[in-house]
Amino acid sequence: MTTHQITLGAINMEAQDPTALAEFWASVTGATPSPSGDSVYLPPAGPGGFAMFFQPMTGPRPEHQAAHLDLTVPWGARQTEVERLVRLGATHRWDVLDEVPHVQWTTLADREGNLFCVAEHPPAE
Repeated sequence: MTTHQITLGAINMEAQDPTALAEFWASVTGATPSPSGDSVYLPPAGPGGFAMFFQPMTGPRPEHQAAHLDLTVPWGARQTEVERLVRLGATHRWDVLDEVPHVQWTTLADREGNLFCVAEHPPAE
């Protein structure tokens, strides 16, 4: 049996306004949106980046979000990045700074209420 490396092709999201949500995430990641009809593709902004695809909602948003993005920044950069994302339109939800010693994070919501986290890990000793 041959094993192949699996990589992330894109994160797919339904949105009330795919164009506006893609523009928000383009500001977050530095990527350039590529509209196609009612949907928008956001390619990776560079090596190590990730793609996103935004499409119109097909039904009501679930009350419980079963998955969310965890974004990582260098140690000491979390607060500055959170402030930048809030200026872009994200909503600060909560901080988790002392639950575990190997990570601190802030949970935010994008313009449509989708939760995501910005985490920083202390340098290895």
